[in-house]
Amino acid sequence: MKIQYFKDTDTLYIEFRSGNVAETRDLDENTLLDLDAEGKICGITVEHAQERIEDIPHVSFEQVAV
Repeated sequence: MKIQYFKDTDTLYIEFRSGNVAETRDLDENTLLDLDAEGKICGITVEHAQERIEDIPHVSFEQVAV
């Protein structure tokens, strides 16, 4: 997984898997979902990220054992 924040456009991109994006769906007017040809999620784009997500510079990752 890779998380990128583009300050100049205030866009957050979360890539779950690399691959060819076959389709992009609008979840709402500022959130896009990228899917591959098999319908698996490749990534999510969040526009106007500073308005919608608190504390962008702070990132935390936690893997929980099952």
